[in-house]
Amino acid sequence: MKLSVQVKLLPTPVQEAALEATLHACNEAATWASEVAFAIKKTCDAYATLKANLRAGNLGKPWSRRYRRATEKPIAFRPEGAQPYDDRMLSWQIPDRTVSIWTLDGRLKGVTFTASPEQLARLALYRKGESDLIARDGMWFLNATCEVPEAEPNTAPVGFLGIDLGIVNIATTSDGDIMAGRALNRGRQRERGLRAKLQKKNTPSTKRRLKKRKRKEARRAKDINHKIAKHVVAEAERTSRGIALEDLTGIRERARLRKPQRATHSSWSFAQLGAFIAYKARKAGVPVVHVDPAYTSRTCAECGHIDKANRVSQAWFACRSCGFVDHADRNSSRNIRARAEELWRRGAQSTAPDPPPEPGGGTGRKRSTAPSGARSASPPL
Repeated sequence: MKLSVQVKLLPTPVQEAALEATLHACNEAATWASEVAFAIKKTCDAYATLKANLRAGNLGKPWSRRYRRATEKPIAFRPEGAQPYDDRMLSWQIPDRTVSIWTLDGRLKGVTFTASPEQLARLALYRKGESDLIARDGMWFLNATCEVPEAEPNTAPVGFLGIDLGIVNIATTSDGDIMAGRALNRGRQRERGLRAKLQKKNTPSTKRRLKKRKRKEARRAKDINHKIAKHVVAEAERTSRGIALEDLTGIRERARLRKPQRATHSSWSFAQLGAFIAYKARKAGVPVVHVDPAYTSRTCAECGHIDKANRVSQAWFACRSCGFVDHADRNSSRNIRARAEELWRRGAQSTAPDPPPEPGGGTGRKRSTAPSGARSASPPL
């Protein structure tokens, strides 16, 4: 399984100048499709990525403005875009915490880097393939690809841990654990207010600040998703169970929301959390099954009665048939667990996707356009 380990470079001023000049030259060469060998390769890789995004529908329909804008002009590369290096142009001296890297000024030797002990161990054992040179906010990083072995898959789980993904509560398990998202949502609301003020000023300094705060918000959400995924997978592994997730593909397009709700729904990072759970589960050998989410929030986990009126509020579920009362998200997670167990009995296998080599359910009706059953999601440490 491919994972990415990021280390921070600590170049001297002379080394930093050489790295910056190299990065700018490589991206300029790639933009103009020069005859520099690795720039041509980078251009080809970019068009392969564009083709995959077009095929997957990530850029809209063929008649949409976004689709036309992506296809009617050549790809341009930012001056500080990431640059891939293979083992011929970059060598690692992990015990000394240095790298030797090719630049326009020749090969720089002894460029130091720093990383946590866990990252250093992973680099020493599993690093294989290309590394990406990245410049961000005046800092330099290397993203190294590692081939990490997977644990033996658990082919006979004793049950499943159902996970209901949401906005108010980021994740709720069928065991009753609730990972609330109030702090994250309050932070996002505060950031949206500040973003509106900065956008209104529209000066170069406010634009730089907007980019910086956007990355900070993304890092905060990513950190929370990593912690939740780690907790969920650890609990499933400890109890020898599988993990049941909803297949929420296309939920943004299907959802009909009032204007005040759209920003909150658009910032909902359920796909990232699902991908984190999936790759961590695969690494631990925990089976993951994706199920049809339709009516999980309206179905009674005790008697199976389906009624819109069962959902009393965002927080509470009360069955109109048997009188069963429970937290609404926990009731949904129990339904997700039951569907996964039924699929597993019918022969469904794990649908945990491969992680990318770089480097959540709502309260209303959740309807899937895909047939009921397990399906693969299309997805870093």
